[in-house]
Amino acid sequence: MTSGKLWDQLVGQDDAIGEIRAAARSAHDPSEAHGAMTHSWLITGPPGSGRSNLAYAFAAALLSDGDDPDDVTERQVLARTHPDLAVLSTERVIISIDEVRTLVNSSQYSPSVSHYRVMVIEDADRMTERTSNLLLKALEEPPPRTVWILCAPSDADLLPTIRSRVRTVRLRVPAVDDVADLLVARDGVDRDLALAAAREAQSHIGMAHRLATNPGARERRAETLRLALGLHSVPAAVGAAARLVELAKADAEALTEERDAEERAAMLRTLGVESGGTVPPALRSQIKALEEDQKRRATRSLRDGIDRILLDLLSLYRDMLLRQLGSGVEAMNVSVGRELADAAEGGDPAATLAVMDAVATARRRIDANVPPALALEAMLIAAVRRSAQ
Repeated sequence: MTSGKLWDQLVGQDDAIGEIRAAARSAHDPSEAHGAMTHSWLITGPPGSGRSNLAYAFAAALLSDGDDPDDVTERQVLARTHPDLAVLSTERVIISIDEVRTLVNSSQYSPSVSHYRVMVIEDADRMTERTSNLLLKALEEPPPRTVWILCAPSDADLLPTIRSRVRTVRLRVPAVDDVADLLVARDGVDRDLALAAAREAQSHIGMAHRLATNPGARERRAETLRLALGLHSVPAAVGAAARLVELAKADAEALTEERDAEERAAMLRTLGVESGGTVPPALRSQIKALEEDQKRRATRSLRDGIDRILLDLLSLYRDMLLRQLGSGVEAMNVSVGRELADAAEGGDPAATLAVMDAVATARRRIDANVPPALALEAMLIAAVRRSAQ
């Protein structure tokens, strides 16, 4: 009766899984583990560590009769269709106060078919202070059968008042071998390719899956590294910055294009409109709202794509620094091993560290809404000048 699909998506998180499963058992049988269950949780961890997967595994356990969810409940949770599950997942840069207000109002309802009503907020760090204060009131006085599960990269990303009212479960970066094992077992990926993808993705499970199953994503990443390794002048840095933005756009479009088409087709079916048919005027507002949401998601996807490029560059310069220091630690970017070795021999550790600082500065500037092209230009020009010193 147990399928375990949700628990199986979690790798290298035995301590966190143990704590969550103990809480789920306690929720259904208080004598099982006294004090293990509470009404509000915060799951933190680096990107790709499985925060949302753990949240939904916990939700499925609470909506079932034990810590091992039944097949029907798992399928409903995976599809986000369970009547006692409410999810706030946004593709926008911030979570709006109206979205949280709607969720808070929904949390007041009693569960309909389960023992609990579960409210999940992915990327809770995207809430503004005003929005967080609205959620705080719900966390302070929750209904007895409502459980909140928040997800964020770090507890420091939330207000201290929020942190004081949740129990925090921290995830760690999974081991490369664990991520590779998951890709082999779940996706049927060749073991060597799975290891390379897990290593290059820095154990980010979602990105490792994409690199292992999408040749276009692997090629775009390889071009990013080659551009960085081939810089020798300021004009080349300016041109490389423009090309990196193009690569990020191509990556974002590849991620969203198919999903956008599927969402539009699904909405047309729901509205009773045939594929390729004319949308009646009375229904066009719904299609327009969907298109606006997709545009906002495209904007966020582009920013995420640029950030992935910067993380890839950080891993490249990290490999270069370790080689210059003679550490003997295995490189992440073995696909450009020869070019990496040549670049490392021509530089010194202090200059490489300065370039890594420039990459970190670019990430902060882009997060502060500096145009990505300008931030990347400044970063690559700094890299060229440091290398020339």
